[in-house]
Amino acid sequence: MLARAPSHEIIVIRHGQTDWNAGAILQGREDIPLNDTGRTQARRNGEALRSRFDRLGLDPDGYDWIASPLSRAAETMQLVREAARLDPLAFRTDDRLMELDFGRWSGLNLKEIQQSDPAGYAARQKDRWNIPPTGGESAVQAIDRLGPLVSALDRPTVLVTHGGVNRVLKVMLGALTIAEALEFHTPQDRFYVWSAGKVEWV
Repeated sequence: MLARAPSHEIIVIRHGQTDWNAGAILQGREDIPLNDTGRTQARRNGEALRSRFDRLGLDPDGYDWIASPLSRAAETMQLVREAARLDPLAFRTDDRLMELDFGRWSGLNLKEIQQSDPAGYAARQKDRWNIPPTGGESAVQAIDRLGPLVSALDRPTVLVTHGGVNRVLKVMLGALTIAEALEFHTPQDRFYVWSAGKVEWV
């Protein structure tokens, strides 16, 4: 899906759990904070990341560190860096890493979506990759904003982003097919390292 795949590794971390995650409520661009479980998950990922750096002799300062500006992602990045024994604030944010926009479905669970927007729900079920939630953004539309970001990465990079964006990135990097991505649930207590077309879960 990318014209030119990066030549360096990309580490992709999903933000920790929120109360809306726990309740199976679509968040989209709503700025929902981490809960205590999510903070624990973020710290776990930071410790695992530090262990990987130490084991492989990698310098964390040689990486670019970029997070979605939504608070659940930015706080996850802070906790990851703190647990990795790094300056928790030494990262940047990029709006292009924000979650897919779920439009009128944000704040609803699946049952509520089916009841309140049956036509929109039925249309999307026919092609969940290309057809957006009512008033929202599709996965294929998200590629338009994520492509330039990924193509511009010029060194090893740690990204903290969201579940929907994670799935889109995996397709863009060739790690999953579209069909696989649509069924994939990105964990919040593990992260993946993409390098030369291969994915390692940590």
